[in-house]
Amino acid sequence: MEKLDINQIKEIIPHRYPFLLVDRIEELIPEKTVTGIKNVTINEEFFQGHFPDHPIMPGVLILEAMAQVGGFLLYKSVENTEGKVPYFTGVDKARFRRPVLPGDVLEIKAELIKLRGHMAKITAKSFVEGQLAAEGRLSFVLQDK
Repeated sequence: MEKLDINQIKEIIPHRYPFLLVDRIEELIPEKTVTGIKNVTINEEFFQGHFPDHPIMPGVLILEAMAQVGGFLLYKSVENTEGKVPYFTGVDKARFRRPVLPGDVLEIKAELIKLRGHMAKITAKSFVEGQLAAEGRLSFVLQDK
């Protein structure tokens, strides 16, 4: 089991503020599962316009956070990853179950369901205080930077 802090995260994925949507990896078991955390704060730029009087995290950004966490699972599940980056290539069966609000801690759990070479299918779910917020089946490919 592996944990990653923000500096280790930034070594693997190219995202940076304001688009880095994972703060830490709590648990990573290659070829099996990963759990990541996104602390959602009112300081996020997207809350200025989504929506000013009722701020909620946009669903597409919840999916992106899930994809960033899922990308670690692919990256850590294959060999020879030097100079490569996980790319999010698709989503199926995405569903949003509850709003994600400022102050929430988004816990993202992903499970590898298929790995073929440098391509993967992963199921991902995000939770707030144990309640399902969003879910989907994500596709990835690991390619050169």
